[in-house]
Amino acid sequence: EEEEEEEEDDEDDEPPADWEKPMGNRARQSVSAEAYGEWNAKKAFVPPVVPKSDEQKERLKNCLVKSFLFSNLESTDLGIVIGAMKEVNMTAGQRAINQGDNGDFLFVIESGKFECLIKKPDGSEICVKTCESGDVFGELALLYNCPRAASVESKDNGVLWQLDRDTFNHIVKEAAQKKRQRYDTFLAKVPLLSSMDAYERSQLADALKVENFPAGATVVTQGEVGQKFYILEEGDACATKNGVEVMKYSAGDYFGELALINNKPRAATVTTKSEARLLSVDARSFKRLINVSELMEKSNRYT
Repeated sequence: EEEEEEEEDDEDDEPPADWEKPMGNRARQSVSAEAYGEWNAKKAFVPPVVPKSDEQKERLKNCLVKSFLFSNLESTDLGIVIGAMKEVNMTAGQRAINQGDNGDFLFVIESGKFECLIKKPDGSEICVKTCESGDVFGELALLYNCPRAASVESKDNGVLWQLDRDTFNHIVKEAAQKKRQRYDTFLAKVPLLSSMDAYERSQLADALKVENFPAGATVVTQGEVGQKFYILEEGDACATKNGVEVMKYSAGDYFGELALINNKPRAATVTTKSEARLLSVDARSFKRLINVSELMEKSNRYT
């Protein structure tokens, strides 16, 4: 009966409505109770171990350090995840997951390109995103206990690493949920990101790196090559061009996007005016996760 209710809630093949709201403690508890259930009996958890050669382990480790969900795991936990993952070889046109199915696995891409496809009302499909090496897909069904939000199909031959729900729940899920919940509400208030839906924001939250700076520190320097996009979470900063202050930044403001969009050197130097906590996104993730054409229009409005 619960499964039928979940399917009804997911008629549009989107994440559950509750997930699109900021998740306070109460919401988290209800999601945990539903999603974990018997899975969450930690004392009974014995992680699976899929035999691997040293070469496979090394390949998998190199793949996971590029992944948002796994790159910050402690070495012990990373070892458990590596042990539990299973290599899956894909051919062009093969589907790894299908929209609407229940999800018991997530996948990390080692090689190849994969298209995320969503059904339109007329039954046809559109590609909403292309994933590549280091990307994760299928995690939404595990994080929020909902049916698959999209189908994923291989564009060419590729290699995936599959992780089971049980290991994910015990080793990865809590840290991933905490990070996403922390930044979802904050990111929704950033003007540039206001048009993103909850799933897109969650993907961006996974990609964020926290950088702390003392007062008076230089974050970016005029004339240098741009490698990161920054959002100011706490503190104040200012931008100067040729020694003249041209912009002030406070919590929720962002900078560094123009150098990444235009592939030009930094147009200004940004310095912290107080202790500051910044969220950075590397150039590759920035271009993959953020609608650059929309950003170019907004950059004229907000910069």
